[in-house]
Formats: sequence, C-alpha cells, structure tokens
Amino acid sequence: MSPPRAVVFAYHDVGVRCLKVLLSGGIEIALVVTVADDPGETQWYASVASTAQDYGLRVIVPADANTAALEQLIADLAPDFLFSFYYRAMLGAPLLRAARRGALNMHGSLLPKFRGRAPVNWAILKGARETGATLHYMVERADAGDIVDQLAVPILEDDDAREVFAKVTVAAETVLARSLPGLIAGTAPRVPQPIEPGQYFGRRTPADGRIDWHRPAREIHDLVRAVAPPFPGAFAEVGGERWDIHRTRLAERAGIAGGPRLVAASGECFAVCGDGRLLRLLQVVTPRGPLDLDALAARLVHGALPLA
Repeated sequence: MSPPRAVVFAYHDVGVRCLKVLLSGGIEIALVVTVADDPGETQWYASVASTAQDYGLRVIVPADANTAALEQLIADLAPDFLFSFYYRAMLGAPLLRAARRGALNMHGSLLPKFRGRAPVNWAILKGARETGATLHYMVERADAGDIVDQLAVPILEDDDAREVFAKVTVAAETVLARSLPGLIAGTAPRVPQPIEPGQYFGRRTPADGRIDWHRPAREIHDLVRAVAPPFPGAFAEVGGERWDIHRTRLAERAGIAGGPRLVAASGECFAVCGDGRLLRLLQVVTPRGPLDLDALAARLVHGALPLA
C-alpha cells in the first residue's frame, strides 16, 4: 500500500517542525507551499523553504494561494491530506475540498480560545496563564473546524512571546506526532468546536505597542512581554524621546498615589502605573542606544520623572 499523500502549506518554526513530523511519519509530501519572507520583519525563525529543499521536496512560493492555477495543481496531485502549519493566509474552499481525507490546520492556542491572528501574542497580552497548540479540521471560517487534539503549555509571569512561542512549537510537534497514526488509520478523534464570542483576534501592528502608563501595571507588563523583540516592541515617549521598553517586572509594592511617573528605589528604576503599582524597568532602548538604568536611578533620587 502506498503511503498517504499530502500537500503542506507552511511557514515559521511550527511549519518546519510539523513538516519534519510528516516526513518521519512516512507521509508522501507531494508539494510544499510557503510564503516569501517580509524584508521589513526580523527573521528569527526557521525557513520552511530551506527545509523542504534540504529534503528534496517540491516547494513553491506563490503570491496568492487561492488562485485557479494553484487550485488546479493541487487537485491534480490528488492529496489524501492538506495541512496548514502557520501558513499566513486563509485557504479557500476549493483547496480544502482537494484533500480526499481532510484538510487540517495547526493553530497556536487552545481553541476555541484565541482564534485568528497572532494567538501567542494575544494570549500573553490578555493575561492568559496557559496556551497551547490545537490540530483541527479546516472550514471556511477561521479556526472553527472540528478538533483532533490539543496540548496546553504554561505561560509564566515573566515569559515573553518568543519564549511562549518556543513552547507552542514543541506542543504543535507533539500533537501532530501523536495524532498522525490515527489520521492515517482513519481513527483520529473529531470533536465539534464550540465557537465562543469574543475569542477571534485580528492582526496586530507596531503602533499597538504604545504604552498607556495610566493602565494597571500588570496590563503594561503583559503588553511589554507580548510584543518584546523580535516582535516590534512596546514603546512610550518619555522626556520628549521615544523609549522602547523591552523588559519589565512587577514589583510587590502597591498603592502609591500621585499619578504615573518614574521613580528610583534601592538603585533600581520603577514606573508608577495607573493603579499605583510599581513596574521595574529592566531593559530600555532609546534612539541613543540602550539606556543606562543605573545612571537613571541615580538621577531619579533627586526627583521623579513624569510619565504622560
């Protein structure tokens, strides 16, 4: 009996790891479809195109996946399965129908939570204490199909998005590896997904990283770590110049009145946030380079610096 045939749409670390799972599981990869790297984006992740070429797989990089030409190409390949692993576009109904045994997606959250774009970043931003990876069947509505399997990973208080993404990548690999035998045998679970209101999230932009110091300290901390480099980062205007706030930590002390401002205590720099809680600044970059926080703390001993 010939092995199951698949067409794989993939990008990013999840794409690379899941592609390798399919190869290790004996799946015939008829075609790999990926996307061109964005020159304006920091390339901190592995390359699906390079991985596919290393294995001698046929790989294409179309500007648009949902074209009649690509739909016909995939229909002619007659795949048993179509997989999407962090591919950066929705796949239309003709592509989904081309897979004789199903079209499946790996999503970086515990569906039905955090459907849509940037699920890891949104989970951190919203203060979630766990997220994960979910393998599910694709339908025309985003991240709404029946669930095959999922695996949770913790989000620790000071984890940033890259750290959580690394956990989600391992979860995705694990979920696919343990689900693949059942998919091949036709015995994998298929659990209808309840769609929860308010759980679809859209694309984020660099401008969404602006800090409002009048917000509670925990919200600001969550924003900082949700968009920390290699993502665009959180930022604020302080003393007339842009400060990129890359790392913070919540302090125990709370209930300080007087409005948002920078203060010093025990040689360290803190932002007094809208709820009076202190947020310690651990890494800040200005247009002049990394900020010397020890020197700033010494200056702040003589007076606080207001935060707008």
